[in-house]
Amino acid sequence: MRGFLPGYCSDAKVISIEARAMLDVYDDPSEQRSLSLDDTSSAEESPDDTRLSLETSIDAIPYIGQRFVTHDAAYEFYSEYAKRCGFSIRRHRTEGKDGIGKGLTRRYFVCHRAGNTPTKASNDNKPQRNRKSSRCGCQAYMRISKSTDIGVTEWRVTGFSDHHNHELLEPNQVRFLPAYRTISDADKNRILMFAKSGISVQQMMRLMELEKCVEPGYLPFTEKDVRNLIQSFKKVDQDEESIDLLKMCRNIKEKDPNFKYDFTIDANNRLENIAWSYSSSVQSYEIFGDAVVFDTTHRLTAFDMPLGIWVGMNNYGMPCFHGCVLLREENVRSFSWALKVFLSFMNGKAPQTILTDQNMCLKEAIAIEMPSTKHALCIWLIVAKFPSWFNAVLGERYNEWKAEFYRLYNLESIDDFELGWREMVNSFGLHTNRHITNLFAFRSLWALPYLRNHFFAGMTTTGLSKSINAFIQRFLSAQTRLAHFIEQVAVAVDFRDQAGEHQTMQQNLQNICLKTGAPMEAHAAAVLTPYAFCKLQDELVMAAHYASFQIEEGCFLVRHHTKMDGGRKVIWIPREELLSCSCHMFEFSGILCRHALRVLSTLNCFQIPDRYLPIRWRRVNSLPSKLVQAAAASEKTERVQALQSMVSVLISEAAKSKERMDMASKEISILLSRIREQPISLHGSRDCVHRS
Repeated sequence: MRGFLPGYCSDAKVISIEARAMLDVYDDPSEQRSLSLDDTSSAEESPDDTRLSLETSIDAIPYIGQRFVTHDAAYEFYSEYAKRCGFSIRRHRTEGKDGIGKGLTRRYFVCHRAGNTPTKASNDNKPQRNRKSSRCGCQAYMRISKSTDIGVTEWRVTGFSDHHNHELLEPNQVRFLPAYRTISDADKNRILMFAKSGISVQQMMRLMELEKCVEPGYLPFTEKDVRNLIQSFKKVDQDEESIDLLKMCRNIKEKDPNFKYDFTIDANNRLENIAWSYSSSVQSYEIFGDAVVFDTTHRLTAFDMPLGIWVGMNNYGMPCFHGCVLLREENVRSFSWALKVFLSFMNGKAPQTILTDQNMCLKEAIAIEMPSTKHALCIWLIVAKFPSWFNAVLGERYNEWKAEFYRLYNLESIDDFELGWREMVNSFGLHTNRHITNLFAFRSLWALPYLRNHFFAGMTTTGLSKSINAFIQRFLSAQTRLAHFIEQVAVAVDFRDQAGEHQTMQQNLQNICLKTGAPMEAHAAAVLTPYAFCKLQDELVMAAHYASFQIEEGCFLVRHHTKMDGGRKVIWIPREELLSCSCHMFEFSGILCRHALRVLSTLNCFQIPDRYLPIRWRRVNSLPSKLVQAAAASEKTERVQALQSMVSVLISEAAKSKERMDMASKEISILLSRIREQPISLHGSRDCVHRS
C-alpha cells in the first residue's frame, strides 16, 4: 500500500504543507510500550524452517531461521528492509535475565506505528498539548532469539509478521521519517557555527544545500531537526554539568583510589579542562605504553568541546584504552596541560612514539612536554581526507594516483621516496596543489622511509584505525549530559576489555602449526602471543628464500636467492647477543626480520635471543613476575597467577587436536558466561567502578 503522503510534489522536490502536517504525526516522541506480542503471534520457527544465512542482501526479506552474528546486525538488516518497504522500526521489548546486557536472550523490533499511546492524566494547572500520535496498533514485527552452538553465539529470527494496518510510504517520502533523518557530526559542527553567527535556520538549510550540491528539500534532515538541535545546545547548563561531572569523578575515586582525574577552572570559576584514566588503563600502559595514538579529531557537539582519546595496542594486536580528556579550547596551552596530566597519570613515563592528527598546536605542545618522544601523524587520518582533497582535481586518475601514493609511502629508502615523489608530482600535474605541498613539507612525520627507526607496534595500519573508531563511536552518542558521557566511556572500556578477553582466549586456543620445523620457531611459539608469533613465523618462512654472506667478522650481507646484487646488511655481536639489520624492521615493529633470522639460522642458533622477543609481544605467562603484577590489580595477583597455571595446561592439552579445541572452546564459552553472571565485590573491582 502506498501514497500515505497525499499532496507530495515530486517535481518540485519539496514536501507539501499537507504532507508536512502528516509527517508531524511521525515525530511523536512517545516510547510507551503498549504493543502486545506473544510467543504464538504470526509465523513461528520450526526445525524444518531453519536455514543458515548470514546474508544481508538488499533484496532479502526476513525469514524464520535467518541468523545474524549480533542483535545490532539483525536490527540494521530489518531497518534497511523497512526503509525499502516504506516504514521505519524501533526496538520494542527485550527478554532475558538482566534485560539489556549480558543476560539478554530475545529482542523484538516493531513497526514505528506499533502500539497505542496511553491517554495522559489531565492536569488543570498545566495546559495539555493536543498532539496527534502516529501509533495505530500496527502488529508488524521481527523477533530474534539468542542461541549458542559449539561455543558460537548467534541471533536467529524466531518470529516475523509483515502485516501493517496502515499505508506505507513511497521511497521519496520514507526519507522524511524521523528514523532516517540524521545530522552528521560535521553538519552539527557547521550548524553550531552558523547558530553562533546569528544565521537563521532557513539560511542554514539553503547554505548547506548549496555546499552539498543537493536540491531544496533533499538534505538528510529537516528544518525542525535543525531547530531541535539548536535548542539542545541552548538547554545545556554548563555550570550544573561541571558540578555533576566532578561529583561523579570524586565518587569513582572514593571507590577506587587508583582512578585518576584532574581538571582546571577558568577565571569565571567554570570547568575548563578535565582528564581521567581508569586503574586498568594505567596498568596496561605500564607494558603497552611504548607507542600510543592521541586522537583529537572528535568533539562533543552539545558542549562544543574537543575530545582527546589515548589508545595503544596490546600484545594480542587489539586496542587498549589509556585515558580521555575534554578541552575547552584547541590551543598550545590546553594541549600542553593535557600532555602533562597524562604523564602524571602514567607515573611520568612518556611513550616512545605518539601518533596524532595534523594539528600544529598539538605538534608544538608535544615538542615542549614530550621532547624525547617521536611524534608522527596517523596515516589513516591523512588518507581519510584524500577524497575531498584530490577527487575533483584528479578525476578518473584519482585511483591511479592513490595507488602510487601508497607505493611511495611504503618505500624503505628516503632517496627513493623523494625521487618518486617528484616524478609523481610531474606525472599528475600537482605542482601547485597546496595539499601535495603540505604533505611533502611534513613527509618526515608520516612517510615510512623516515619512520622505520622508531617503534610503532604496528599502529600504522588501517585495521587498527577501524578498531579505534568503533571503540570511540560506542560513547560519542552519549552527549546529553557530561556525567552520562563519563559513564558511557567507562561502559565502552569495559566492553572493549571483555571483547579483548574473548579474542585473546580464541587466539590462545588456536592450534598453532609450525611451518619450518626450526627450533627457533618452536621457541618463539612458546613465548609470543599468537598475534606476534604469526608475524614472526611469516619472516621465518621467507628467511629460507635468502642467502647470507659473511663480509667481515660480525657483518653479513643477506639477499634473496634470485638477486645478484643489493641486499641487507646484518650485524651480529655474539658476545653481547646484539643483532641489527639495515631494514630496521625490528626497531619499527618489535618483530625480527627475515634477514636477521637468516643469519641466526646460518650461525646454528637454536633460540632467538631474549631481547628480540620483546615483553610487549609475549604471552602473559611468559612475562617477568614483576610485570605480571603490574598488569593486574594487587589484590588479584594470586588469583591471576593460579588461573595462568591452569590455562597453560588447558592450552597445551586442547591444542593437540581439533576435537579437543572444539570441546575447549564450547566449554570455556559456557563457563565464561556463567562467571560473568556472578556479582563482583566492591573491593578494588574495576568493573564495579565502571558501573558506578
